[in-house]
Amino acid sequence: MAATEETREEGADDSARIWATFRDSSVAVKTLLVGVLLSRLGGFLNIFIVLYLSFRGYSEEEASYALGAYGAGGVAGVLLGGTLADRLGARNATVLGMGATAVLTASLLYLPNYPALLVAVALASLMAQLYRPAAASLLSELTSESSQVMIFGMYRFGLNVGAMAAPLVGLGLYHLGGESYSLVFWGEAVIALVYTFVAAAALPRRAAPDAEGSATDAEGPAGSYRAMLADRRYLLFLAATLFNAIIYVQYLSTLPLDVEANDIDLFWYTAAVSLNGFMVIAFELPLAKVTQKWKTKITVGLSFGLVGLGVALYGLPIGAAVIIGATLVWTLGEIIGGPAVFAYPATAGPAHLRSRYIGGFQFMHALGTAVGPVIGGLLFVRLGHGVWPLLGLIGLVAAVLGAAAIRRPATEKEAPARDVPEAADA
Repeated sequence: MAATEETREEGADDSARIWATFRDSSVAVKTLLVGVLLSRLGGFLNIFIVLYLSFRGYSEEEASYALGAYGAGGVAGVLLGGTLADRLGARNATVLGMGATAVLTASLLYLPNYPALLVAVALASLMAQLYRPAAASLLSELTSESSQVMIFGMYRFGLNVGAMAAPLVGLGLYHLGGESYSLVFWGEAVIALVYTFVAAAALPRRAAPDAEGSATDAEGPAGSYRAMLADRRYLLFLAATLFNAIIYVQYLSTLPLDVEANDIDLFWYTAAVSLNGFMVIAFELPLAKVTQKWKTKITVGLSFGLVGLGVALYGLPIGAAVIIGATLVWTLGEIIGGPAVFAYPATAGPAHLRSRYIGGFQFMHALGTAVGPVIGGLLFVRLGHGVWPLLGLIGLVAAVLGAAAIRRPATEKEAPARDVPEAADA
């Protein structure tokens, strides 16, 4: 009984600390965190676009091309978002992206032909992703270094809760509209438009100078992705991010193929996926209170390593215990490292390149999740159940590269000048 009471008190203390961090944040930070949740909550276009195009009489092949265009637009959007955050400022980039998303999403109901729909889907996905580098950059600028991991834990919490709830919101709007897609797309458009007005009113046009009086990226010389690519250590981190994302996404692509090939009850696969979502939402943010005190090198290496190990464990004789147990291992890696991995790019380089560093990270993460299913599927066709140790080895490479890449944040004056040019042409 005493242990139970102590556990409850610790849980209450964790919740109080998390709430205190949010409460003490500026209005702009609160707006960004709530905005991430809202924008992700409205991100159900990719779930319904195939069904919508089929409803309008287009073939399965045409619908799949549209889904591919959505994915390509999202990958390009996070890369372009880093540039626009530098050029226009995070606030203006966010307002532009979400406002355009609202218009493009609603337009899908009225465009008369397939080419126009295809372009609109790609552009809607692109514009919807512009806010992510902008939001992450501004969030980092407005947050003290000691609170970065916790704040980015809240950022990921909003992403995860929004991603979990988005299908339910979309499905509810579908049925509320009499099994019509009108409310689905108008609902997503309204959510994006609401955040557009909130961002315009609450976000600062430019972040204030830091404590040492140095200029932010808006006031300093504009950087380019070429300048970021000159940072050899950060390129290792980007490679590690790519490999980790390729491995991470296998539970959504290759694992169900293996489950079906071995005649495992689908219940165990869906239970594992649900368990992952529950654990990330329930435990990642409270655990960030602890992991924010760890060295980033250790956190990233351990996180990527556990993801690789968990995926490799699927290579054991497959069954319910292996599916659940392996999922728990790589989920632990995700929980341990998620906030730190997302927070690191904002402090990895000089301030005037912050948006580019964040955009590069998000681009590689999106690219990994896009190509991962293709790579895993091709390997599974050739190797069958033997694919998992190979994928686990790639995860180990990600862990080694990630740990080797991490240095002390540029704010601690450890970023070597020879690796990162102070300025470059756009």
